[in-house]
Amino acid sequence: MSVAQPFLRTDPGKTLRVVEDAGRGVYWCNMHADLAVGRACFSTQLVDDIIAYQRDLAGRLQAVHGGTRLPHVVLASDNAAFNLGGDLDLFCRLIKLGDRERLLDYARRCVRGVHAFHAGLGVGAHTIALVQGDALGGGFEAALSCHTIVAEEGALMGLPEVLFDLFPGMGAYSFLCQRIAPHAAEKLMLEGNVFDAAQLHAMGLVDVLVPRGQGVQAVEDVIRANGRISHARAAMHRVRMESQSVTLEEMMRITEIWVDTALQLGEKSLRTMERLVRAQVRRAGTEAA
Repeated sequence: MSVAQPFLRTDPGKTLRVVEDAGRGVYWCNMHADLAVGRACFSTQLVDDIIAYQRDLAGRLQAVHGGTRLPHVVLASDNAAFNLGGDLDLFCRLIKLGDRERLLDYARRCVRGVHAFHAGLGVGAHTIALVQGDALGGGFEAALSCHTIVAEEGALMGLPEVLFDLFPGMGAYSFLCQRIAPHAAEKLMLEGNVFDAAQLHAMGLVDVLVPRGQGVQAVEDVIRANGRISHARAAMHRVRMESQSVTLEEMMRITEIWVDTALQLGEKSLRTMERLVRAQVRRAGTEAA
């Protein structure tokens, strides 16, 4: 990451690498910092680390800036993948046990995390997703929760949950409908196709498309451009939250539907999940090698 000023690094938890430039109000949150080898998914540890960092950062931003400046929070990844989605191995185990309470607890924590990015951490921050590798399922939902999506060419994104007769229930529909028509959002979710970044840019789901290796610079360009119109950009965030914000209550209701649907899945769907887990493990091993 090329920067003009020294950065302050904090200790946000083992799954995150956080890089902060408080002087400019820029905060990078890099997922999967702990994965030399492993599945780049939303493990319970990653979800908890993200939520803890969001709360800590929101408190610090409110105390220091008090809404007088436009901070930028960037969600990125240290892995070849941005994020491959929910922890399918955990899903299979909890579904087989019929453990609704634990599955709902996991889903609610995921929802709190993505909603915080959507809501600018509650302190008017501008959130940016930098997608340099694949963002699937919950990984794509996390990117969609951010105000700006910067993607490098070749990155694949999509919502393949329908492959195991499920739907993406942690914000996908709500966030998609802010960018495309509801019927198009439903079609995208029910067909389960995976698209490359260029296709999604043409659809209006990716804001900035750049060649491979130029994503970090593109994020810096977005931050610089916002800095030139910081008051207008901050005001537009308030306008958006007044006119078309996705409420946490709405997302919580939807994720309960997701949990109840997941608990109805049969053996065929669970076997499909297990095959996807094995494919993710093989992919992680190949990338490490």
